[in-house]
Amino acid sequence: MNTIPDILAPAGNKPSFLAAIAAGADIIYCGLKQFSARMAAINFSMDELVPLIDLAHAKGIKVFIAFNILLKQDELAEAARSLTLLQERVRPDGLIIQDLAVAELMRQIGLNFDLHLSTLTNVSLPASLHLFRKLKITRVVLPREMNIDEIKAMAQACPPDLGLEIFVHGALCYSISGRCYWSSYLGGRSGLRGRCVQPCRRIYSQENKKGRFFSCLDLSLDVLAKTLRTIPQVATWKIEGRKKGPHYVYYTTTAYKLLRDQGHDPAMKKTAVKFLEQALGRKGTHYNFLPQRPWNPLPQDDMTGSGYYMGTLKGSKPFLSPKDPLLAGDMLRLGYEDQTWHQTLRISRFVPAKGHLYIKGQPPKGTSVFLIDRCEPALKKMIGKLETELDAFQGKSSTIQNLRPYKKSYRTYGRSSDQANNLSVFRKPPKNFINDTGLWLTRANIRKIPKPAIAKVWWWTPPVIWPGQEIDFKNLILDIRKLGAHRLVLNSIWQMGLMEKSTQLTKMDIWAGPFCNIANSGAVQFLKLMGFSGVIVSPELAGRDYLDLPGSSPLALGIVTAGFWPLAITRIRPRSINPEELFSSPKKEGAWFKNHGEHIWIYPDWCLNLKHKNTELKKAGYKLFVELVESMPLNIKRKERPGIWNWKTDLK
Repeated sequence: MNTIPDILAPAGNKPSFLAAIAAGADIIYCGLKQFSARMAAINFSMDELVPLIDLAHAKGIKVFIAFNILLKQDELAEAARSLTLLQERVRPDGLIIQDLAVAELMRQIGLNFDLHLSTLTNVSLPASLHLFRKLKITRVVLPREMNIDEIKAMAQACPPDLGLEIFVHGALCYSISGRCYWSSYLGGRSGLRGRCVQPCRRIYSQENKKGRFFSCLDLSLDVLAKTLRTIPQVATWKIEGRKKGPHYVYYTTTAYKLLRDQGHDPAMKKTAVKFLEQALGRKGTHYNFLPQRPWNPLPQDDMTGSGYYMGTLKGSKPFLSPKDPLLAGDMLRLGYEDQTWHQTLRISRFVPAKGHLYIKGQPPKGTSVFLIDRCEPALKKMIGKLETELDAFQGKSSTIQNLRPYKKSYRTYGRSSDQANNLSVFRKPPKNFINDTGLWLTRANIRKIPKPAIAKVWWWTPPVIWPGQEIDFKNLILDIRKLGAHRLVLNSIWQMGLMEKSTQLTKMDIWAGPFCNIANSGAVQFLKLMGFSGVIVSPELAGRDYLDLPGSSPLALGIVTAGFWPLAITRIRPRSINPEELFSSPKKEGAWFKNHGEHIWIYPDWCLNLKHKNTELKKAGYKLFVELVESMPLNIKRKERPGIWNWKTDLK
């Protein structure tokens, strides 16, 4: 196995792509204008990608395409067409995917890509890694929330033909990878579909406190990245930043190449750290990487604006006295995106450090100013030279291959006359058990209920299980099975790894829970092949998406129609505000948070409520209607809202 990890650089536009080449990246990853989990980036058309990838290949650089969004049922045909064109014309070296429908579409059409699982799939268990051999997954992007001990545990379980990819630098989501619904719940723009509006970076208030309580610093492993060199299964060091400019891409890529290749040299290490400071990102944090020295990535001073901080506006006629020189062509951001006076400004002249740059308009005194993009003459020259080389690859055509057309080929399960079941899922055992009671799987819950009732329960695993919890949960599942349990809801697809190599466990009725984020029949078909017997679909979907799905599903379907659905699940404790007390946004959207085990769950102060749609959903073919029961703090009054989430919208 190669013990020298590749540096994987981001590119959201052509200048950034060329900057990654100039910096000597080993691999570049980028997205299409559709089906990418960074839709706010400019991204690429097929025609733009062909010469860029040809140029990269000519220089020995690989290119991965991020095809990593949650797909809706009506998008499968278009996704299949795009995948076909990627293989026919673009020919990247790998696909980064979130939705398993992509793997199913490839199987149907006869495509052959190296598949890499996005961090949004939340692969967090060593026991899951042996599944990937038969699923033809060649690389897994681990969650940013993992510490070095957890990464080593994953590496020890890694099959020889599977590589691990680790984020070493870039923006941090407040939520655990693939477990954030905040943007979707408040505005219909799903982070799992690349359209997050970053509600965690907004100002919130609680009583007399006000601040950006959930806005994180950037991850920056910097000199600690050398620890990853000792783990041969870590095949790639990944830099986040497809919305960033060429300056950021060049400096971060160069820095991590120095840290990888010359990190033993104190002078080179110092140079690399300086490059990272100049990369125009947020302040850096090691976050959880060192378990003995964890950093809370939420700063005390709320300074989490992206870019290099240059100072604040002064004077009645506003001006900036920058702490460092500004170059002609630099891009500045004044304030934060959620402030009414927020603006970006491209400057046309050199401004020395401590000089004066007067600002048009009337942004208030004290507004923070950040340098967010720059193209120094040397970098501009390198990019210009590569653009000239790129001309030689324009207009080249690729060989068209004979590929099978996509066609829906699943046995329809929905629209049968079987009676539907209602399932209420509790944190603690209710007083009266009926056949359709759900309980979160904990040792305390097993102890608290009568043994005859264990067989009646639908046992729910948590949305995230970390490596250090794996043995405990495998033992919990074995224990309830011995006591007669036969119904299990796994809230991560990859928790199926806990069920392997045990005849007792494989005989259980196993459903994929709603946190598996399943939204189309292709993904359901994939889960059927994995051994699931039913699926509780993603709660983010629009009404028409829900109604379309059962007619094409090869498995029984369930749906969450009521209860408290979390905005986010996180490992990061908020600073300065109290649990189980209301906090609110400027738009008076209320929420509260509560600890469940080692995780913090953030809930809105209103419930999901689609119960009035149950008849329509049952007619469409749904078999299981779920209510998530959560005890609301006594000091918070539940807000009366329709609670239909995205039912009436076209989910973005």
